[in-house]
Amino acid sequence: MPKMKTKSGAAKRLRVRGSGSVKRSHAFLRHILTKKTTKRKRQLRGMESVNASNMGHVRAMLPYA
Repeated sequence: MPKMKTKSGAAKRLRVRGSGSVKRSHAFLRHILTKKTTKRKRQLRGMESVNASNMGHVRAMLPYA
C-alpha cells in the first residue's frame, strides 16, 4: 500500500505535542483589528489545544504525526 500524504496546510497550522495532544493558534487575529477590543485581542494570543471532537479529522490530515 502506498504511503499516505500529509495535508500540507494542516502541517503548517498544527503541531503535535509529546503527550499526543495537538496545539493550534486562534483565529480572528490577522486583520480588521481596530474594531476589536484590547481584551479580545489579548485573549486570542497564544496557543490552544484542539478539541477532542475534532481530533479524528486532525489525525486523518496528519497520519504520521
